[in-house]
Amino acid sequence: MDKLILSVLLTAGMLCHASMAAAEVNYKIVTASERGTYIKIGRDLAEFVAPSADIQLDVLPSAGSAENVRLLRYEPGVKLALVQSDVYQSYLDIAAKGNSAASALIRPLRVIMPLYNEEIYFIVRADSERNFIHEIKNAKLNAGESGSGTALTSATLYRLMFNEAMPDSASFLSNEEALAKLVTDKTIDVVALVLGQPAKLLVDMKPESRKLIKLLKFDPSHPSSEAVLKTYFPATVRASNYPSLLAEDIPGLAVKAFLVTYDFRLRDTGNNLRNMARSLCQNFSQLQEKGHPKWKEVELSLPELGRGWIYYAPTARELRSCVAETAKMGTVVKSRQPAKMCSQQERILGLCP
Repeated sequence: MDKLILSVLLTAGMLCHASMAAAEVNYKIVTASERGTYIKIGRDLAEFVAPSADIQLDVLPSAGSAENVRLLRYEPGVKLALVQSDVYQSYLDIAAKGNSAASALIRPLRVIMPLYNEEIYFIVRADSERNFIHEIKNAKLNAGESGSGTALTSATLYRLMFNEAMPDSASFLSNEEALAKLVTDKTIDVVALVLGQPAKLLVDMKPESRKLIKLLKFDPSHPSSEAVLKTYFPATVRASNYPSLLAEDIPGLAVKAFLVTYDFRLRDTGNNLRNMARSLCQNFSQLQEKGHPKWKEVELSLPELGRGWIYYAPTARELRSCVAETAKMGTVVKSRQPAKMCSQQERILGLCP
């Protein structure tokens, strides 16, 4: 009899364990480089949000936003991505001009929520005569890795400032390799970075770095700034974040980061992402207290999106419901014709044959 009871208990325990294991699903989120902000945000979601939704969230590094769009569209298991607003908008704009590849990539993508502004840095040698971003014209520019959001941002900003395409001589090296060349063989004059502050790559620099490199400032009064500020946002790069580089705060630029998914129609996937959205709302205070400092800039809200942008319906309903419930409880939550030739944007995004 004892053996029978033990057998029944063990079987029940195994069934319970199997049921719990079946309840947890494995999803992936694509971010950016190992030393960037996106991967920290992804890890925060995996640690503080996904477990309450019974999701094991694997955080994958990538080349950046442009590659993330492709991975989210076609890579099995990838259900979430972090994408810069200008990259997302570029796909929409190119699709609207008749590019079928861009349309196939971006049409089914959906926004879960806007996150924070990510700062844009242009770095030159300390002895450079350049002091402002609008002075980079015709410089030997490293635009960021090919396929990255940084490369697209560099090309877009250059076009907005100077009304012409970024020179084909621009290089597409990694951040680390470009910075090394900037100060050693000097084959590069300007290095573009897109990293939310405090960015580890810059935080980790030693005090003597100030003798080697400097950050360019953004001048909002310059004639080119009007066009730039239609796509990007003014920002302040804080000396407190980069004491090895800055003696005082400097004016800069930023681009918005978005948490994005696909327009999944399978009921289970929709339910899992809906649970993820509810957990994000319920654990938002943990993200702000224990996660990357950028979470303190995030507002738990769903503002109106740009033309062509669409929220993912299951998560949007859940977030709005949860925010409303939280408010009732009295809890404050902080919160055209196709071109004949490939454009520079299309080449960077990998849309050319």
